[in-house]
Amino acid sequence: MQRVLVKERPNLGQIAEEHELEFVSGEGITGWDESAYYSFNLQQIEQDIEAPAQELEEMCLQVVDRAVKTESVLDRLGIPETFWDYLASSWNDGEKNLLGRMDFSYNQGEPIKLLEYNADTPTTLYESAILQWEWLEQTKEQGLIDQNCDQLNEIHDSIISAFSKLEISTLTHFACNKDIEDDKGTLDYIEECAQEAGIETKFVAMSDIGLDDQGLLTDLSDQIITRLVKMYPWEWIMDEQFGTNVPSCGVTFFEPPWKAILANKGLMALMWGMFEGHPNLLPTFFEDDSECEKFIDGGNYVRKPLLSRQGANIKIVQGSKIISQTDGPYGEQPNVIQGLERLPKFEGGYPLIGCWLVASRVQGLCIREGDSLITGTSAKVIPHVILD
Repeated sequence: MQRVLVKERPNLGQIAEEHELEFVSGEGITGWDESAYYSFNLQQIEQDIEAPAQELEEMCLQVVDRAVKTESVLDRLGIPETFWDYLASSWNDGEKNLLGRMDFSYNQGEPIKLLEYNADTPTTLYESAILQWEWLEQTKEQGLIDQNCDQLNEIHDSIISAFSKLEISTLTHFACNKDIEDDKGTLDYIEECAQEAGIETKFVAMSDIGLDDQGLLTDLSDQIITRLVKMYPWEWIMDEQFGTNVPSCGVTFFEPPWKAILANKGLMALMWGMFEGHPNLLPTFFEDDSECEKFIDGGNYVRKPLLSRQGANIKIVQGSKIISQTDGPYGEQPNVIQGLERLPKFEGGYPLIGCWLVASRVQGLCIREGDSLITGTSAKVIPHVILD
């Protein structure tokens, strides 16, 4: 993996306008950086990243299968008891999933290490699927990069294909907190993909979802919601006023309820418990595990809340000293303790490798580059190429 400097396209402001993205003069497109790219050879992509990510996805599904049969596991994850049967039913009924993004540390010469799985509400999707691919095509046309460059990027077509295979013939609602810009932008793109697949869609803000006399979910027009694609974490839905009605409301959700297990940072402890020693996993324990004390005493670890977003409330300890930490609203939650695997350091910062999965198949790569070991909201998506 190499970080290569490259000229930016001269019309970035126009590109931002076409994509309805924020553009700041002198800084570029917010959340995006094309002053450099990361270059991989085909072996690195196929053997070092893609194959392990696909294997880990299959392992994750094994974890779900075990979790829905084990109430103590669901309790350990902090999932309310009123939802246990609901999660189990969604898994046993084979409810389909759409999207997820696995985040890895990739230090060359070593196996990639799974840090966490954004399995429920992954963002940076549009930048990964559209901006990145458009950059590849245009920079090749302009002679800025080698004509033989390619990408691991089948994200857009695979999302449309996944929607088509669902054979949906009725209205599908799309919902999020409309005030969270990243979530709304991501959801808008997913909705466009659904429309390309021939699905009739309608947006509803999560705050505008109500209940009818029979306890069914409705939108502002009192139309009953039967399918809902959401960019809204399952743990938030469980806390909503209508949350207690969700298990009996008859709505098909995307992501499905069983994805709440994979979106929980406790997943990493469950995976280590089932697949201890796997080369792509880090030792991870629930903080109150008896094994955890020895691990903490070793002085090299990362503490993460079970449920958090955008790198909030994370603490990295090396040599028994805190070397990086973030604040946030999740500080009162239980934590997992994970073995320390530092992100590699390049001139532009610390790259985090994201693998996009669509319908549980690896379909794309996303690199977010931040200025610290904890990848947060200030990180920018930076494109990648495959070149032998």
